[in-house]
Amino acid sequence: MKISAIKTYPIWVGDRNQLILKVETDEGLFGWGESGLSSRELAVMGAVRHFEQFLIGRDPMLPGPLWQEMYRSQYFEGGRVLTSAMSAIDIALHDIRGKALGVPVHQLLGGKHRESVPTFGCVRSDTVEGLNEAALAAREAGWDCLRLGWMNDAESPYEPRQHISQMAKWMTSMRESLGSDVVLGIDYHHRLSVAEAASFCQRMPRGTLDFLEEPIRDETPAAYAALRTMTDIPFAIGEEFASKWQFLPYIEQGLAQFARLDICNVGGFTEAMKVAGWCEAHYIDLMPHNPLGPICTAATVQLSAAIPNLSYVECWETPMESMARQESPIFTKRMELAGSVYLVPNEPGLGIEIDEAALEQADPFRFYEMPHLQRSDGSVTNW
Repeated sequence: MKISAIKTYPIWVGDRNQLILKVETDEGLFGWGESGLSSRELAVMGAVRHFEQFLIGRDPMLPGPLWQEMYRSQYFEGGRVLTSAMSAIDIALHDIRGKALGVPVHQLLGGKHRESVPTFGCVRSDTVEGLNEAALAAREAGWDCLRLGWMNDAESPYEPRQHISQMAKWMTSMRESLGSDVVLGIDYHHRLSVAEAASFCQRMPRGTLDFLEEPIRDETPAAYAALRTMTDIPFAIGEEFASKWQFLPYIEQGLAQFARLDICNVGGFTEAMKVAGWCEAHYIDLMPHNPLGPICTAATVQLSAAIPNLSYVECWETPMESMARQESPIFTKRMELAGSVYLVPNEPGLGIEIDEAALEQADPFRFYEMPHLQRSDGSVTNW
């Protein structure tokens, strides 16, 4: 069996683009993948075209060696554009392998550790009253782990000091409302400086938050090391990491307590399993990033089933959430959500099916940008 074609489908689903990839073979088997570099899909498609030149005619049953060749056989190794393209290809190759062998992908990864995959529910509002209502509805629907946040996160001006003061009050109020049994976290989307993040943590009673996600940017691990000395709130870090090498200092130096691995960005199953094993050796649980569509969710569920060190998977399907990234009629079979858990499928491959006729007629790619935020003085700040 040989790879005969690699096709990309940039489409609009819900509130953003999804870059879907299909690897075809000369025996009729095919696999689906998805890239994780939102708002830079055309760059990833360009990388896929380069990889396609030497992948056509190769054995799809060898994702590990092909991963090494895609990563190493160029002077400029790695980077998010290249590894996002590699991720989509690697996921599709695992889908093909599972179908060819008649087993689900988790069987290829060593077998499932669990029958269902727990999730944390994403809950947002622009008022503390609305946040409380949405969180209580999610808890009633079965979620015992919630990531709380604000809805309107794209407006300028954005002033971190004002925002951390408000959010610290909101998180304290939410802990009082929900009680001690619900796991609570917040994603600061690397908007803060070290001093601002420390101030935010120190404004809440101890035990308010169970995890703080991406409080500062990741380029300088020493900055996280400094922040680690200023708070005991566990950090959830890594959704933007594009390889095991980016995870290295955060694992080895004990800077991350939860690894926010993104299988559609880090390099697919081949690289994700290496990071997972490394994390296990350091008693770090995975908290996978899952912000995309049904292919990303299926790959994440397959990975999560096959590792021992899992905490929760990100889920945007809480009762009052409206992202609609999972709901396109293109996807005729996707992961089944039972309450707050995804059921682990046993069908061959990823366990998803796509209506290709509908895919050809889907809402086309749109140019769009992640929010560009400014502070009150006009300077650029992080989204």
